[in-house]
Amino acid sequence: MRISVEIDDALMTEVIALTGEKNKSPAVAKAVRQFVLRAKAREFGRLIREGAFDYPEPMVAEDEGNPVPPLHVPQ
Repeated sequence: MRISVEIDDALMTEVIALTGEKNKSPAVAKAVRQFVLRAKAREFGRLIREGAFDYPEPMVAEDEGNPVPPLHVPQ
């Protein structure tokens, strides 16, 4: 999508330097993409902290023991 935006020259220089891009358009696109990814990561972290993905622990019988056998280490 093509848009026109007024961005301060000093800020644009910093965006270009931080993104590692050589041209303005790819630098702005990369900065916007990173902003969106970080916002989504923050939201996901918030959901985890609030317990949105907590599921009840499955019931395990006491006599089943550890389903994973111990490693055999040669002496």
